[in-house]
Amino acid sequence: MIIYGASLDAALHTHQAIQVIWPKSDSLCLINGNNITQPVIINSKIPHQLKMTEGWVLLIEPKSHLGEALYLILQTQDYKVFEVPYFTSCHENKSENDLKINLKPLFKNLNLPIRVLFNNHSTVIDKRIQQIISQLDECLKNDCIKPATWRASEVADQLALSQSRFLHLFSQELGISWRPYLLWRRMMCAITAILKKSSATEAAYKAGFSDSAHLSRTFKNMFGMTIKQARIIFKR
Repeated sequence: MIIYGASLDAALHTHQAIQVIWPKSDSLCLINGNNITQPVIINSKIPHQLKMTEGWVLLIEPKSHLGEALYLILQTQDYKVFEVPYFTSCHENKSENDLKINLKPLFKNLNLPIRVLFNNHSTVIDKRIQQIISQLDECLKNDCIKPATWRASEVADQLALSQSRFLHLFSQELGISWRPYLLWRRMMCAITAILKKSSATEAAYKAGFSDSAHLSRTFKNMFGMTIKQARIIFKR
């Protein structure tokens, strides 16, 4: 997920993604009690707060080519600041080519090819888990396939595995247990619905949350802001 936002003010939160923050100026990120005012990479599942006047936020799946490249830069640290000039200007169009132009200086300073951003495939090795990830990816392209109904026992049967074997294999491949990963994916479905102008109630239903209150609580825990605040950022 790539966000260009203004007046970002996120309370303490944590999520599955590795996060890259590249501010225009006057950024403040609080991690482990430390005030960070530079561009920073934050590891997966590390609690953090963010106040940013304007700039880029990238959320990257850890088990992907880009995620693993960033993990090598982090070298198991919770976060790492890096030397790159503050972001100065943004092309107004939203085409892939404009994103390449905008983000090329960032990737150059990270010593990463910009092409990996647009060809960022999963690095999961086991073909059975690849199959499940591919099915969940369909939620991002089309209508959500209600992953809330995906009980571990049902998925295990689909893969001809015992439930315990599936749960162990999934955690081994993704570095996260099935249920919290599924919750993360449901949130991605909800965000996709919100971007398509669905109400919070509609987004909750489409992504398999019990109601809009459940979606709102989960959203606040993962992103440190309310859905209403996020809608304002999306509009900008």
